[in-house]
Amino acid sequence: MPVPSASSAEPHSRRPAPSSLWRDADFRRLWVGQTASQLGEHASLVVLPLLAVLTLDASAGQLGVLRAVGQAPILLLSLFAGAWVDRWRTRTTMVLTDVGRALTLGAVAAAGLFGLLGMPGLLAFAFAVGALSVFFDVAYQASLVRLVARDRLVRGNSALEGSRSAAQIGGPALGGALVSLLSAPIAAASGALFFALSFLSIRRIRRAETMPERPDEPPRVWGRIHEGVRFVAGDSLLRVVCLASAAFQFSFAALMTVYLLFLPRELHLPGTVVGLALAAAGPGALLGSLLAARLPSRFGYGRVLMCAAALGDGVFLCVPALRGTSAVTVTALLTVGFVFGLGGQLVNVTVMAVRQAVTPDGLQGRAAATITFCGMGLTPLGSLAGGFLAGEWGLRTGLLVTAAGMLLSPVVMALSRLARMGRELPAPHGTPPTAGRAGSPDLTREPDLPGSSQTCGRLEG
Repeated sequence: MPVPSASSAEPHSRRPAPSSLWRDADFRRLWVGQTASQLGEHASLVVLPLLAVLTLDASAGQLGVLRAVGQAPILLLSLFAGAWVDRWRTRTTMVLTDVGRALTLGAVAAAGLFGLLGMPGLLAFAFAVGALSVFFDVAYQASLVRLVARDRLVRGNSALEGSRSAAQIGGPALGGALVSLLSAPIAAASGALFFALSFLSIRRIRRAETMPERPDEPPRVWGRIHEGVRFVAGDSLLRVVCLASAAFQFSFAALMTVYLLFLPRELHLPGTVVGLALAAAGPGALLGSLLAARLPSRFGYGRVLMCAAALGDGVFLCVPALRGTSAVTVTALLTVGFVFGLGGQLVNVTVMAVRQAVTPDGLQGRAAATITFCGMGLTPLGSLAGGFLAGEWGLRTGLLVTAAGMLLSPVVMALSRLARMGRELPAPHGTPPTAGRAGSPDLTREPDLPGSSQTCGRLEG
């Protein structure tokens, strides 16, 4: 398969690229649009379940089904999205998906305000938002490679992945706050505004994309999907990323289903405090972004990855021991959120650097989609498992089991070559190490949570 040139934007742009990335108006438009879209996407992950709980009085099982339906497109459509994005303009894909999600959340708000919303309709809306988000998430991960020169990929990805991880953590907190301050239907309408902002920003990008070269007789969609899967399966580092991501995403989806019930029903916390507990991960993610630019090149990628994963995942084991609404409980929840955000951001950035370092430009979309499929594809099953555990074993026991399950991810990484990586990243797949060092940018200073889960999150979840 032909691989596009290592340079990005210059061949198709008559304007010289600005000397500073932040002086590049097109990059700023991409960053603003991606940040707004990620905030809207991850706020809706909390707004729609809270709408079901507060407006439709959904049970634990129904909440698990709702979250699973919203996450099902990751399993069903990720590979197709990767094949699509690698052959079409990412700007067009992002703009169309923003419009679709804004209209969908607007319809949710209207149906809720007029008393026309039921659980079947909410399930359909959740699936639609999830399907459109799959295409947007894959498209924006491939867009930067086509928009800017390769020597700017590190700084560009640092900004985009930092805002994504912060949105994956801060978005749910924002959603909880909107539901508490306004109402669930109005919060859904507010989420639509983020997608509208993303649409307005991304559509103003003027620089033409550097498109991957197409063979005279392009392979069918299944052939393109197979190329991406084969590439990821053939790289030992990316295989481990897939396994660790799957373990984390399944457990985190289950935990979040229980957690969203545990805070208001077991600890009897008001919506504002729930929002604060979720928002506490935001400052942690910000600090993680700053540390991720320096720690891997100083202590080694493997060491930073393992310590961050063990710390960020293990901190949730403290939550089942909390009781009541005392200041100690609230402080502990804020601390848990902060540590989770810190560790998750370090993991996300490190894993993103590894994936981009070993992947050729023409496979960026499919590699990202394959990892998303393997990891986030299990989130529907995790959400169902969380709802089952909460209903059968109780919220406190269910939370303990799902929190312990999150530690499977660092265990998988500890048993692999990923944990033994030093201060330098490998050369692109198929490139001799010396050529890779000479022709590639220094990725060791690149500042990706849940990711997983919360966030295409941690480990590209």
